[in-house]
Amino acid sequence: MYQIRPIQPQDNAALAQIIREVSKEFGLAPESGFAVADPILDNLYTVYQQPNAQYWVIENENDEIMGGGGLSPLKGDPTIIEIQKMYFLSEIRGLGFAKQLLEKAFDYTAQQGFQSCYLETTKELWQAVKLYEKLGFKYLQQPKGNTGHSHACEIWMEKYL
Repeated sequence: MYQIRPIQPQDNAALAQIIREVSKEFGLAPESGFAVADPILDNLYTVYQQPNAQYWVIENENDEIMGGGGLSPLKGDPTIIEIQKMYFLSEIRGLGFAKQLLEKAFDYTAQQGFQSCYLETTKELWQAVKLYEKLGFKYLQQPKGNTGHSHACEIWMEKYL
C-alpha cells in the first residue's frame, strides 16, 4: 500500500538519496549538468514552499519514501510551470505513479492559472519520455527558461492544458 502526499521537511534526506541513486543507475552524472548536481538537492522541502510550487512524495506502508516529483515556475519564464525532479526507486516503477503525479501536476497547474507544463529530460530516460508523449507533451526545438540543465537534457517538451 502506497500513499501520495505533499513533501515534508523530514523527507529531504531520503529524496536526495533517491535522486542520486536513480541518476547513477541511468548514468546521469553530476558533472554533466543533470538534476543530481543541483545545489538545492538536499533541501527540496524549502525549495517547494515557494509560491506556485508543489512536490509530492510516494510513501510505502512502512513510511519509507519511494520517489516523488514536483513542479514550480520555470526560471526565466514564470508564466510556465516546470515539471521537476521526478524520480522513483525501481520497486515502484511501472505501477502508474508517474502518471498519477503528472495528473496532480496538471490539475495544480490549471488551478494556479498557468497554461502549460514544461519539462526537460534525456533519451536515457526513454520510458519517461514515452509516458510524456502518451500524456500529450509535444517536443520543442529548443529549451525554454533558464533551468541550467539544457546542455545535459537534450529533450524539451511542453503540454498545453
